Amino acid sequence: MPTLYYKDAQKMAQKELRICISHGKYPYLPVLSDFIDKDLLNYGNTIGIIQIPLEFIVGTYSHGRSQVFARNFMPLMEEDTEFSTKWKALCQSHLEEGIRDPIKVYEYMNRYFVQEGNKRVSVLKYFGADSIDAQVIRILPPKNTTLEVQLYYEFLDFYQCSKVNFIEFSKLGSYTQLQQYLGKSSDEIWSEDDRKNFSSAYYLFRQVYEEHGGKKLASTVGDALLVYLRVFGYHSLNDKVEIKKKISQLWEEIVLQQDQFPIDVKLFSQSKKPGILTKLLSVGEKKVMKVAFIHDKDPSTSSWTKGHEQGREYVQKVFGNRIETVAYFNAMDSDPQAIIKKAIAQKNNIIFTTSPRLLPAALKSAVEHPEVTILNCSLNQSHRYICTYYARMYEAKFVIGAIAGAMAGNEDVGYLCDYPIYGQIAGVNAFALGVQMVNPRAKVYLEWTAVESAVKAIEKFRKRGIRLISSQDLTKQGEERRSSFGLSLITDFGQVNLAVPLWQWGVYYESMIRNIQNKSFKTEYVESHKALNYYWGMSNGVIELSYTKMVPASIQKLANLLQDSIRADLCYPFKGEIYTQEGKEIVGNLTPEQIINMDWLVENVEGSIPVYDELTEMGKSTVDMVGVDSVIKDRKE
Repeated sequence: MPTLYYKDAQKMAQKELRICISHGKYPYLPVLSDFIDKDLLNYGNTIGIIQIPLEFIVGTYSHGRSQVFARNFMPLMEEDTEFSTKWKALCQSHLEEGIRDPIKVYEYMNRYFVQEGNKRVSVLKYFGADSIDAQVIRILPPKNTTLEVQLYYEFLDFYQCSKVNFIEFSKLGSYTQLQQYLGKSSDEIWSEDDRKNFSSAYYLFRQVYEEHGGKKLASTVGDALLVYLRVFGYHSLNDKVEIKKKISQLWEEIVLQQDQFPIDVKLFSQSKKPGILTKLLSVGEKKVMKVAFIHDKDPSTSSWTKGHEQGREYVQKVFGNRIETVAYFNAMDSDPQAIIKKAIAQKNNIIFTTSPRLLPAALKSAVEHPEVTILNCSLNQSHRYICTYYARMYEAKFVIGAIAGAMAGNEDVGYLCDYPIYGQIAGVNAFALGVQMVNPRAKVYLEWTAVESAVKAIEKFRKRGIRLISSQDLTKQGEERRSSFGLSLITDFGQVNLAVPLWQWGVYYESMIRNIQNKSFKTEYVESHKALNYYWGMSNGVIELSYTKMVPASIQKLANLLQDSIRADLCYPFKGEIYTQEGKEIVGNLTPEQIINMDWLVENVEGSIPVYDELTEMGKSTVDMVGVDSVIKDRKE
């Protein structure tokens, strides 16, 4: 029997040899000393005997046996050689009692190169074993900014806690996400039971995933597992039939993870208001579209919720008896998933979830109910089954910055930002560029309410002699004074408003509903094959500005000119030569993706983006959901 196995293994080796040669790849085992600095080999760290994944054993330490095996570790030597005799003896030993002696390997970038035990690896790979015991010497690569090296050092941090070495990811921050989905902090030590349970769950998931076609994807098993955990949770990884069903439901979301640019940002609406003829023809239509709005808070306590509620009332008035709308409040006080299920049970065709905090529940509902159109008000979310929508507030910030710069004279101005999340950094930079455009000498001092209170931040501005402050996009519900809203001026008589941005959620929702009615929404979804993020602005009428009499008429004319130019697609806040705080020059017209993902500040900003540990608890929870990558990467729990 071992002889038959050897012949079969030899055929596999010869096939691998032909494939490698035809594709221009080196057909034999890679040799570690050929592609790393030899000095590194002398400074390895012995980490003892551990169990390592056989699939990650990819080569040998030296040239001695490198061409005895094909690249897949299958044997190339003829059957009448001493080598084949030893291979067959190991095969017999494995069948009778198992291979128990550990091999010796060097580990580099979570790949293993055999110093002693090549034939043992070959036999176990032939029989499809998952792992082998090995005495490991780890070679650390020099730290640099490449994705591969950064991922490897994230893996090492994860390994220190978990002692799990068989899961890999293609995106930074994934190991921290995995810990979070497993209910652990990023530095929590795993127990032996934790490792055994996770190993069982992982390999069960992997089996189903690969049976479904996962081997054809460029993304890793770990990438797919994160998608699964994000939607269905760790507790559901215990039944093969159920996993198979859920992977089928999730497949488009899993496939999306292999895309380097998974998000398709839509800057303009495809819908148009119906003409008179369309209205007349639709009078007799009996089908009523039911639309639900699910909010995380109540309009009596949240201006954000109040604005979306006004949008719901607006579309109900515009569409009349052609739609029915309903609102659900305080979803986060109970189970948001149950509230969405209730809305679906009540036959709502469209569901708007109006807060990023509702995204996990909305995503799971969208996967389980593809017949319902579910959207979430957030930005830069790479989910295939749920579309997101947000407004280009940075356009308004740019105009407000120009107003501030024109009124500042020889003084500097202040900017009070809430959270370092997607879109907010663009708002800071757009405001600063607006200031710079009309007042090149003025500085913009940046403070964060997610680090300390707005009151303390404004006091810092006062001590610097700053009187012009750009603050929150929404006033706090119940506040009698609205001076913290928009651009304000500190005077001897108190803080007064100058200009405020206005979110026109009614216009946004009307256009979105029309998109869905006229099928353009579905067409965009089918044609895109990516995650749709609607990111509309002034040209769509979803953002406007309002001024008070405190703004001189000449400056209002400038602001109106800028707004008209932005609406006509003639003015771009992020076009031309832009310099960062570090002096780096950015030339050209930034793409929507670059604007959304900004993690740098322009040269005239005094201040910095806070690190994770500086944030308040509310700030941390918000950043966990939609924070910019550079802040999340610094997270230490």
